[in-house]
Amino acid sequence: MDFDTDVLICGAGAAGLTLALDLARRNVQFRLVERQDTPFHGSRGKGIQPRTLEVFEDLGIVDRAVALGGPYPPQRIHAADGSHADAPTAAEQAATPAEPYATPLMLPQSLTEQVMRERLLALGQRVEFGLALTGLEQDADGVTVTLAGRGGESRLRARYVIGTDGGRSTVRHLLGVGFPGKTLGVRALVADVALTGLDRDAWHRFNGDDMARRLEVCPLAGTDLFQIQAPVPPEGDVDLSAQALDALVTDRTGRDDVHVDSVTWASAYTMNARLADRFRVGRVFLAGDAAHTHPPTGGQGLNTSVQDAYNLGWKLAAVLAGAPDDLLDTYEAERRPVAAAMLQLSTALLDAARRGGEMRRGRETRQLDLAYPDSPLAFAQPARAHGVQAGERAPDAVVLGAGGQSTRLFTLFAGPHWTLLGRDVPAGVAEALRRAGLRVHLFGARGDVVDVHGQVEAAYGLQPGELVLVRPDGYVGAIAGSAHVDALDIYMRRAGLS
Repeated sequence: MDFDTDVLICGAGAAGLTLALDLARRNVQFRLVERQDTPFHGSRGKGIQPRTLEVFEDLGIVDRAVALGGPYPPQRIHAADGSHADAPTAAEQAATPAEPYATPLMLPQSLTEQVMRERLLALGQRVEFGLALTGLEQDADGVTVTLAGRGGESRLRARYVIGTDGGRSTVRHLLGVGFPGKTLGVRALVADVALTGLDRDAWHRFNGDDMARRLEVCPLAGTDLFQIQAPVPPEGDVDLSAQALDALVTDRTGRDDVHVDSVTWASAYTMNARLADRFRVGRVFLAGDAAHTHPPTGGQGLNTSVQDAYNLGWKLAAVLAGAPDDLLDTYEAERRPVAAAMLQLSTALLDAARRGGEMRRGRETRQLDLAYPDSPLAFAQPARAHGVQAGERAPDAVVLGAGGQSTRLFTLFAGPHWTLLGRDVPAGVAEALRRAGLRVHLFGARGDVVDVHGQVEAAYGLQPGELVLVRPDGYVGAIAGSAHVDALDIYMRRAGLS
């Protein structure tokens, strides 16, 4: 049976758009469908963590995202007597050569997705709105789906289907994949509003020690709006009108000078922590909220979703180009433990907030230390006890090209290829490893890059004759000495670099 497309992506939120961008730059045939008729226009996920900013740099959208967004303001804790005290929202951390993005970016989800759609259009692709997946059947060769839209139903045949269709995922439901977890006992509203009476230089917190009356009002970078967050009763309807929200703000602030003038988007939701039993069933995959749902504390949900797709995209492209199918099994092996850890972190931060603690976010929320040390794709021969390890994020560094121009490792990594770094590698070793889809950069005598500041040595600890293979998603896949070049060659073939 002929195929209509190689990959069908169902759901055009952050995960679906990230996957679409990655597949588009790899020239993989795909369709991206979204059941809603129009793009999401709210601020639900507004924090872009440093590791996700690195992903955005690779996808060519970081500058546009930063231009639209802004830094997180300090939290302003208002006391009942009218006084207040300011505290940082995130722990202070300076950028370093190895970690060029030190702090989170605030960018409302609607603007993040807008930037992604603009980039996707520049790559010649677009979202198909108003198309919902309603049926799914798979066999050994592909997946047949039913799509319903304004023009009626249609059938489509794809080699792979990716469910990025949210916490109530139709794809997950049709697969019969369990979604165990728990409801966390907190129901809240979130609303984007035009508001007067509060400064835009702080994230305002009221009644921090009273969960039932807590109120947070945060200026939304990139807009003239504020985001209101507030717990609400667990049962009953929630009035999200401007009049009702104005009354809520007046009641919980105890002030008559703060007013909600209008509402552009609002939602009431119950916080959940859930993790899908499986991320892969045959030729169908789950990513983003379809695979895991988080409470908003810590700003992990959207970021974890982006990185799911970033992990999956290059593997899909490689298998479609002839790599072994079991490469796709590493998606669940790598991402499901990360999602489980992020659920634990978000839930712990929510518990701290319920006890009246500050919402200050530490390094663990920035996702720079996430790694895949137990992955089938993590290989080191011989084992090394120094420097970066297989499965870890590949650090950045400022280097010189042999021609004297300054550049960065992230610039060398950027794009859909693998990258091989080597130091003082014997003649012929690197040449034996060259192949399509791999870029080789050598330090040392007659190398094409120079570690002029010692930053590569500090971050990687490369020994003479050592080689580091960096995956397309910016993680270290393999580390090998020159004497083990045959083992490295076998690794590359299994990973799709034939």
